[in-house]
Formats: sequence, C-alpha cells, structure tokens
Amino acid sequence: MKKSVCLLLKTLVLTSAVTSAMSGSALMNVAYANEAQEKSSYRATKKVPAMRDRVYAQLARAQKLADDGDKIQGFEVLDEVKDRLDSLNSYERAMLFNFYGFMYYANEDVAMAIDSFEKVVAEEVIPDSLIISTLYSLAQLSMQQQNFAQALTHLKKWQKLNAKPLTANQEVFFAQIYYQDKRFQDSLTHLDNAMALVAKDNKLPKENWLILQRANYYELKQPEQVTKVLEQLVRLFDKPQYWLQLSGMYGEIGEEAKQVAVMEAAYQAGYITKAAEITTLAQLYLFHGAPYKSAQLMAEAVAKGSVPADESNLDLLSRSYLAAKEDNKAIKVLTQLSAMAEDGKYDALLAQTYLNNELWQQAISAANQAITKAEKTQSSEENTPNYLGNMYLAQGMANFNLQKFEDSLTAFAKALKVPSSKATAQQWAKYVEREQDNYATRLAMLN
Repeated sequence: MKKSVCLLLKTLVLTSAVTSAMSGSALMNVAYANEAQEKSSYRATKKVPAMRDRVYAQLARAQKLADDGDKIQGFEVLDEVKDRLDSLNSYERAMLFNFYGFMYYANEDVAMAIDSFEKVVAEEVIPDSLIISTLYSLAQLSMQQQNFAQALTHLKKWQKLNAKPLTANQEVFFAQIYYQDKRFQDSLTHLDNAMALVAKDNKLPKENWLILQRANYYELKQPEQVTKVLEQLVRLFDKPQYWLQLSGMYGEIGEEAKQVAVMEAAYQAGYITKAAEITTLAQLYLFHGAPYKSAQLMAEAVAKGSVPADESNLDLLSRSYLAAKEDNKAIKVLTQLSAMAEDGKYDALLAQTYLNNELWQQAISAANQAITKAEKTQSSEENTPNYLGNMYLAQGMANFNLQKFEDSLTAFAKALKVPSSKATAQQWAKYVEREQDNYATRLAMLN
C-alpha cells in the first residue's frame, strides 16, 4: 500500500503544480494590467521606474509572435532587448526576464523558466506584487521539478511578503510541499486550515486534499485516522478503490465485521470485478464463518471466468464447500484438484471426505492414490507428507467397516510406523483385533 500511496501523492503534487501555473500570456497580461496601479502604489515607497514605450512595444511584439506560434522569432525579439540590458531600468529588466520565464515555460523548458524567474526576483526596485507573484510561480515550478526544499524556500518568502491571509488552495500547496519534505504533521496542519476555510462557506474538501491527508496519516502510522479519511472518501466520492481500501483498513484496525460488510457492499455495488478482489472477499467470508457465501461466490466466479479455475482458486472453493458441509460439491472440486496436483494432499482430503460420508471403497481408493503420490515425491523420512499417517488410518477404518479385518490391521500396522498416527493406530488395532475375534466367534456359532 505504501508504495502505491506515495506514487499517487507524487502525481497529485505534480499535477497541482502544472494546473496551477498560469500560461505565459495570462501572467504577462496581468503584469501589464497592473502596471499603472503598481506605479501609483509603490513609487512612493520604492520609486519604481516606469517601463518605456519602446521596451513595452518590443515585449508586446515578442508576446504576439509567441501567441501566433512563432516561438523562435519571439525569443529573437527578447534577445534584441536583452542585448541592451545595461540600458534597461530595474523594472524593464524584471519584465524582460518575466517574459523569458513564461515563454520558456510554454516551450516546456522548466529549468530555463526557473532561471529566468530567479532573475526577476533578483531585481530589487520592482513592484512587490511582481515579486510576490514570481515567488509563487517559482515555488510551483520547483515543485514540478521535484526540488521540494527549493519550493518551500520560495513559498516561505512569498508568504512573508504576501499580506493577505492564505486561501484554501494556498494552504494545500503548503501541505503538498511539506508532505514531500516528509514533514507530515506540518502538512496536516495546513490541510486542516484549508478544510476549515471551505467549511465556513459550506463547501466540501476536494478529493485530492483527502488523498493527501490520508497519505500523511499513513506515514505517521495512524491507521485509525487513515480509516476515518477513507470513510469520508467513500461517502463523498464513492469510488471502487476507496471501498476496497476502507475494507482493508478495517481489517488492519481489527474492525473485522465492518471489513466484511464494506467488502460485501462493494461487491453488490459492482465495484469488485478483479480476480484478486473476488478471492479476497471469498476468503473473508470463509474466515468470518460464512463458508456457504464463500463457496457460492467462488463457484459463480469460476463459472463466469471472472476467476481462473487454477489450483489456488479451486483449493479455496473446495475448503469453502467442506466448511459449509457441502461434501458432494467438495468431492467434485477435489477430484479436479487431484488431477492437477503432483502431491497427494487433495487425494487425502478426498479420502477423508469419503470416509466421513461412509463411502468406504472410494475412501480406500483415494487414500491409495494419496499414498502412491507421497511415495513418489518423498525423498527422505524427514519430508514425509503430514497426511501419510492419516491415510493409513483411513484405509484401516474403511476396510474395518467393510469387514476386511486383515487389510484393516495391515493398514494400522503401517500407521504405527508414522509418529503422528502411532497412538491412534494402536487403539484402532486393538479394537479391530477384538472385533475380528468377536466376528469369528459369531460365525462359528452360526455354523
């Protein structure tokens, strides 16, 4: 789970950075629209120089060329302005590199975009609003480059200059960076702030916020909190993966009844379609005392081809049938498994099932098959199959019930040589000998 959660969060963070970053045209237009306001707002304190018409015209020309698809010529126009860099004032230089930054970004050259934006903030006598917006862009681009420490540095500088309270999305941006920097508690604090802000407007948290919150709690090894977040994800977004993850978390925290209930609800909703998910539900049914449901689920899945009829799945089906006391159905499945397996474990189960159903001759045949396979696969006494002694016992019991006393005693004599069945074999051998004598006496009396 951990690996999958981390990959999901990495995708979340990078997607956020890309979608949050504005296009070159948008930010340039914002800069121009704010220019007059910035001159009046900041000139008094910082004496921000004005942008001259000639420089503005060249930058606007570069912008139009880029917007029309002629990026190369757009860069050439910017280079012409850059050739006169020493003649530009601080605001003009900042806007030149601002244009470079967004054109590089539009050209998918993130490294050069970052380099250009860093040159923007290096200029001191420029409007604070330009510094603030550029620092935020730098944080986003650093995030996109997975340079999380640098992203956090830019974002903290941005926060220091930004006089406005953080919006919910900005809180989440902090949370994303802190998560990547493995400062999970700090990430959770910002997520809590974001959720509180939207709650004031009677709005719900976004799905990716809850995914990030879940990931933080997972990293902090707080499974109960992970479960609570997944409950929200199920309630608000109702996606198959959240149902399955919630079921798994209920199992992890010991809420087994809820684990089965959620998994069953997911199945009924059509969310469980993969073979592994179906077998997981069947195993849960079997483990929690509902073997008939387990068998029914597996039988239907095998019949439909949703689950392959391989040894592992048929094994689960046979065990479910046996636990549900559906011996006749179990026998059919165990017969299939016997043909698949080289060892005799399924033949042993067959022999035991036949014995339980008083099918004495079938029990003997299945026990013989199990013993034959055991002898073929056994390389030493140390790896004697654990079912071998039981198969001699099964032979002895079945032959006894068929009144084949000598065959029965022969089988029990073999069982005596297996440590696990020795005690039981001794008791049965004595009993068979007494019954053999009684049988002989009765015969004699009849004659």
